[in-house]
Amino acid sequence: EDAETDSKEFQHWRNGGGMVHKSACIDPTAQINTGALVHSRSMVASNVSIGSGTIVGPGVVISQSTVTGYNVVLSNCSIGESCIMHHGVCIGQDGFGFFLDENGLVVKKPQSLKVKIGNHVEIGANTCIDRGSWRDTVIGDHTKIDNLVQIGHNVEIGRSCIVCGQSGIAGSSTLGDYVTLGGRVSIRDHVHIASKVRLAANSCVTKNINEAGDYGGFPAIPIHEWRKQVVGFRK
Repeated sequence: EDAETDSKEFQHWRNGGGMVHKSACIDPTAQINTGALVHSRSMVASNVSIGSGTIVGPGVVISQSTVTGYNVVLSNCSIGESCIMHHGVCIGQDGFGFFLDENGLVVKKPQSLKVKIGNHVEIGANTCIDRGSWRDTVIGDHTKIDNLVQIGHNVEIGRSCIVCGQSGIAGSSTLGDYVTLGGRVSIRDHVHIASKVRLAANSCVTKNINEAGDYGGFPAIPIHEWRKQVVGFRK
């Protein structure tokens, strides 16, 4: 039986009662609560708190003072200092990548890279962040992400961004620093958004945004142009 899944290789953690693999490197101050599971070769730093039902996959790194809620799943990722992962967050699962082969069958593309979460990042309940395929997925320091957000593979988000609930960022998109997405904003794949851009709720970004400012609509355009379109449509 594989040593990574052999129950004999796991033991109760004295601070909280969770289960940890013998090869995991865990600081004595870390709290691993009942029902949590830390797999092989993972690293858990000082003053980390891991909630009940949380799974820390093999080789995951969690830096000091980070807190997870219940039923969080971490795989193929590193988490920075003083982060908060709310209930049900999933980080590091495969991205959505497929192609049609010569027989017309849908074939999975390899998804083999990581997710890198910076310091002081907060991620809301049931948000999902996919691992990279051709580059790591990256979330910058001090970025705050709301509940029910989907972040695709290879996405890079800068520092101090705000992503509101039900937003979706498709694969290989890049957001600069201090970008704000209102609720239910959607961003297509391979789009670049400059720093200090703000997007109104329900906007859809279909091409690069290269200048800071406020944008809205479908497709997203400068906010004053979008407002003129709305007024004209009503008339």
